[in-house]
Amino acid sequence: METLGGPGAMIATVLDSVFPPIPSELILPLAGFTAHRGGMTLWAAIGWSTLGSLIGALLLYWAGAALGRARLTSVARRIPLVDVHDIDRAFAWFERHGRTVTFFGRMVPMVRSMVSVPAGVERMPLVLFCLLTTAGSLVWNSALIVGGYALGTQWSRIERWAGWFQHALVAFFVVLVARWVWQRLGARRADRRDA
Repeated sequence: METLGGPGAMIATVLDSVFPPIPSELILPLAGFTAHRGGMTLWAAIGWSTLGSLIGALLLYWAGAALGRARLTSVARRIPLVDVHDIDRAFAWFERHGRTVTFFGRMVPMVRSMVSVPAGVERMPLVLFCLLTTAGSLVWNSALIVGGYALGTQWSRIERWAGWFQHALVAFFVVLVARWVWQRLGARRADRRDA
């Protein structure tokens, strides 16, 4: 970002969108700090990073569209403990709540990247997908970039705060997944007993 300015922020957020282990909670405050030091303007940092979020989301959207529901269901059949009916229910849920998930999902770690795939599979209208993704990304990116800008050399404090938030969300999802696995194993045991 020091070398490339705004385009560097865009490249970093494209990578963050496509590869969830790269944390926006680190990249975005650093973009704000770079703007604070004069490497780019605050508006450029927000604009370029939001463009990068949209590009990364579109890559995953098109991957979901290329895979399609049938292939995704076929892959799910091979994953242990996954019931294809759960995949169908997830898609039905996305059909009902896809707009909300696409907007708010941009502010949730890991969900931020993955929400684009079902949007592509379900062929959410591209203009609507772009608008919701841009709006959600703009809120999240602006908050972290402005925080990094305001804190200046103390920008790493945001990373710590956002890290706690991310850990809490990850723990919540781990509990949900553990509960789901427990229920799935219990259902299989009950099926064996009945058989």
